[in-house]
Amino acid sequence: MRTIFIFLKTTPFSSAKRSVFLDQMESQTFDLLVIGGGITGAGIALDASARGLKVALVEKQDFGAGTSSRSTKLIHGGLRYLKQLEIGLVMEVGREREIVYRNAPHLVIPEKMLLPVIEKGSLSEFSTSIGLYVYDVLAGVKPGERRKMLSKEQTLKQEPLLRKGILKAGALYTEYRSDDARLVIENMKEAVKRGAVCLNYTRCEGFNYDQGKVKAARVTDQISGREVEVKAHYIINAAGPWVDELREMDKSRQGKRLHLTKGVHIVFPYEKLPFRQAMYFDAPLGRMIFAIPRDGCTYVGTTDTTYSDQKERPAVTKEDVDYLLQAVNGIIDGVQVQESDIISSWCGLRPLIHEDGKSPSELSRKDEIFESASGLLSIAGGKLTGYRKMSQRIVDKIFDRMSGSQGKAFVACSTHRIPLAGGFGSPQAVDRFVELLLGEAKQVNFGRELITKLVGKYGKNARTIVELAYEMSRKVQDAESLATLAELRYGMAEEMVCTPSDFFVRRSGMLYFNRLDILKHRESVFLWMESNTSLDSSFLIASKSELERELEEVMHFA
Repeated sequence: MRTIFIFLKTTPFSSAKRSVFLDQMESQTFDLLVIGGGITGAGIALDASARGLKVALVEKQDFGAGTSSRSTKLIHGGLRYLKQLEIGLVMEVGREREIVYRNAPHLVIPEKMLLPVIEKGSLSEFSTSIGLYVYDVLAGVKPGERRKMLSKEQTLKQEPLLRKGILKAGALYTEYRSDDARLVIENMKEAVKRGAVCLNYTRCEGFNYDQGKVKAARVTDQISGREVEVKAHYIINAAGPWVDELREMDKSRQGKRLHLTKGVHIVFPYEKLPFRQAMYFDAPLGRMIFAIPRDGCTYVGTTDTTYSDQKERPAVTKEDVDYLLQAVNGIIDGVQVQESDIISSWCGLRPLIHEDGKSPSELSRKDEIFESASGLLSIAGGKLTGYRKMSQRIVDKIFDRMSGSQGKAFVACSTHRIPLAGGFGSPQAVDRFVELLLGEAKQVNFGRELITKLVGKYGKNARTIVELAYEMSRKVQDAESLATLAELRYGMAEEMVCTPSDFFVRRSGMLYFNRLDILKHRESVFLWMESNTSLDSSFLIASKSELERELEEVMHFA
């Protein structure tokens, strides 16, 4: 089955070049092959390529299609890990949060978080104040973002929806909101810019060995059906929830193993749950729950339960929904939300390290590296916030091996000072760029709200989308439709978009926060892809069906 995308111009990360990338993977021997295209794999590819290694990466689904597009969408400092006395983890992710913010301020936004102190809750006023103080110190929180304790009256002024009868006090502290799927793709694009060869929809089928050491992976392009052998001196298994499956393939699944837990989020229209700001509050069973306003919605999560079913399409259940509804309704007065108010949902799997006798919420979020006798390195655990440090640790280990076997000099990690694709030098530069682009976008009638959204997703690359929109403006008059098709064209040429779901779910984020926009634009997107691609009809039909299934699943609770 042949797939050819047609563009006047292709780029180093265009889906039109899949066959070229497969040729490169087949004909070269790489220093490093990464299996898994979530945030950890993308971070490893960037770190290794920035240090001068020849890197290949394969992902069996779309980039970020697993856990890395299904998180709470926070680059947070790990306040909850203080309760588990994971001091080192709090210190690390707190500092990493600042680095990610500096490298991608268009994607990582400071968000004031309200923590209500309630009667019979897990936190008292004293423990909240002390805990947040220790958190500020350990995480290296900037003075302007440190915790502020509030009286009951001040807390209600901050959030009038809170139940007055159980509220005792509150606190404000700072977290950072992000778009997890776009963080993945921006890391991937930066890695590709530095020479990495990265492909989605490319499944690892097995390994090849030389004298007992893993030297290659057999992979299949799931779009064309082409099979290639990717040779590499070192192979890293960064497959998230599928890490143990690859360890089994390598016959090295022994000792420690993964413990998958499920995290569910549900989304409401803002008018149904009009919180003035983000909150972190007590819920049943001792968990803490986030409620976060975003893009005209409020989303609530997350659950934390053991999961052992199929990994590609984890389902949101009625039990998950009831738990989250009970949690949010228990904290608010007056208006109550119900299942019929939900407009979207998502479910992600956490690949944690199993510990006997511990509940899902008690399991450590620390990352670990497993080394097999064959030389395969596997990495699991960790948090979205700590992806860059996880990547640094395992690439350091690759250099340690190289210095021993190949005499290669160690090269230090530099990702702490590499702005991601589309990134800016400072948060202030983001605002200045919005103003600049707003003037340039007058010819296509893009207003401030639309330009702000584009810059928030694509950073400096939003300018390319405006330029594409200008090229297309004679045929498409409506500004919203024009922006959608320009985003699609950019995604196919610059971000390896291969299917409508790649675009609607992970590159633009519409499925979770603008589901109705998909219903409005899906036919024009399908038609544009049909007119500008040469796809096997069965693949095109399957990709359409996949989007329809995803639209249904976010509203269906088993």
